Amino acid sequence: MMVGTTALPLEQKFFSMQELKDIGFSLYKIGKMVSSGKLVKLNKGCYENTAYSGEESDFYYVAAYVPQGVICLMSAASYYGLTTYIPSEIDVAIQRKARVSTLPDWPQVSIHYYTDSRHSLGTEIIWEGRNSFKIYDIEKTVVDIVFYRDAVGIEETKEILKAYLQRPERNLNKLLSYARLMKCDKVLRGYLEVLI
Repeated sequence: MMVGTTALPLEQKFFSMQELKDIGFSLYKIGKMVSSGKLVKLNKGCYENTAYSGEESDFYYVAAYVPQGVICLMSAASYYGLTTYIPSEIDVAIQRKARVSTLPDWPQVSIHYYTDSRHSLGTEIIWEGRNSFKIYDIEKTVVDIVFYRDAVGIEETKEILKAYLQRPERNLNKLLSYARLMKCDKVLRGYLEVLI
């Protein structure tokens, strides 16, 4: 896909306005690509590449529509293989004061409002080629599940904890440290005493 001498990378699904400018596209060229259907404008600052030829992931849409969002709760647990449950929507954490102007029709996104300290704790960026999304690390995911156990479900919480404890790379010190920071270490210790 050529526009003048500048090519749009086919292996990148979404572009911010700044990324398009950094590649060398002027506002005029970006407008022409939208008019011709090479790009689809999703919101004020993000465009979808219609010629994208890489792997698909619903999580890329989260990064495009909710750039400050972090994949959390059951969606993160599913990503890490901690549950057999397949979420019908993507759980995304944003800061309490943050706002989302537009959400995609598909995939469905469920927004969860976190305090600033909870939102920033344990965030990772996963890169898949030129595409990325934010997700909580596995220990933060488990602690969030325990903290929100009433909403998630007690049986699901037990399943996720059991699956986590069976992993050879588990880090119980990190898990307990997160639990202390999020004020649910007593509850987590209660579960661990039963399961270990």
